[in-house]
Amino acid sequence: MLKYIPSALVASVLTATLASAGGHLETVQYAVGEKTFEAIVKDPTGDAKGVVYIVHDWDGLNDYEIKRAEMIVALGYRAVALDLFGVDAKLEGFEDFRRETGALYQDRQEFRARMQAGIDATALDGAQKQVLLGYCFGGAATLEGARAGFKMDGFVSFHGGLGTPEGQDYSQTNGPILILHGSADPVSNMTDLAGLLNQFNEQGVVHSAEIYGGARHSFTVEGSRDYLQEADEKSWDALVAFLGE
Repeated sequence: MLKYIPSALVASVLTATLASAGGHLETVQYAVGEKTFEAIVKDPTGDAKGVVYIVHDWDGLNDYEIKRAEMIVALGYRAVALDLFGVDAKLEGFEDFRRETGALYQDRQEFRARMQAGIDATALDGAQKQVLLGYCFGGAATLEGARAGFKMDGFVSFHGGLGTPEGQDYSQTNGPILILHGSADPVSNMTDLAGLLNQFNEQGVVHSAEIYGGARHSFTVEGSRDYLQEADEKSWDALVAFLGE
């Protein structure tokens, strides 16, 4: 089975000081090996209820994740949008996105190390709650973190890839998992979902799932051909309820 390598062995924080990027938007740079990454951090006014980490879609960290971070901050949490591709990654189109995601799917240790390094670099001392979530590729990454045994209070996948790589399982998962998925998703279909839920049952993982009838893969991405407002709104409400629990 693939083993989790603590990030202290593979990552070093380049700067622990948050640099202003305009308004309340801040950034943290850190390194994994020779590669530099930059997470975006937003804090609420007053004490944060906890930290919600967001893993980006396959096109990298952009305005979509920043929008979601703002929505999470409005709920009273620190929001951290993680960077898994690096500040020097070329992200100009389909082939670039496939190259970056494919490299991580082929190297699961690196996949995990990049996530954990970002989490460590942006952690909030004394945080009462930590949740990892993601959309599409980020949903698959969230489940990777769950299988890796990340120390989280919950994991949430929005229309993510649901497959479990050979040699992996959920025996080390530390928190409950929420799956938010469309019934018409062509990337991970209902058979994939059933297989995943069976794994959760077999391995004693606390979990729940909401399925949105007719929703396709990117149902939360406004402006995409798959956007479905009702499913987008319901899935957000489900996240809010999950955080409240």
